[in-house]
Amino acid sequence: MIEVKRKEGESPNAFLYRFTKKIQQSGVLKEAKKKRTYSRVVNKRGRKDSALYRLDKHTEMERARKLGKM
Repeated sequence: MIEVKRKEGESPNAFLYRFTKKIQQSGVLKEAKKKRTYSRVVNKRGRKDSALYRLDKHTEMERARKLGKM
């Protein structure tokens, strides 16, 4: 758990900035965002197929753009 105490004479903006920096450095926020949604596990073959499909669509779009069809 992260504990940040306000220094004497510290402005609320400075305190908030220091607090957010501590949260980011600790990795708490990143972990919470990761746990917020469930992402299904895709095997290596599925990732490869997906990447090849995206690459194919990208080249197809570029070809259409060059031919003036888009």
